[in-house]
Amino acid sequence: MTEQELLKLKNEIDDAKSSVSELKGQMTVLMKQLKDEYKCNSIEDAEVLLTKWEKEVTKIQQQIDKGIEELEEKYKEHEEE
Repeated sequence: MTEQELLKLKNEIDDAKSSVSELKGQMTVLMKQLKDEYKCNSIEDAEVLLTKWEKEVTKIQQQIDKGIEELEEKYKEHEEE
């Protein structure tokens, strides 16, 4: 390898190290946010919470759909009168 190639490789390594440090900092901030806002101490805890919320959203969506159907039925009954 030439000196120029080695310098280029060194710069690429330095850039990669910088990126890794930045990503680690972002991960630290996000993990703190998970803990502070959602009381999750790990990604696994957050996944469990997400699954729980998804089930709740599905249940609420079903209730909304049922309510809409009931309203549509009542509306049709009133139109027919």
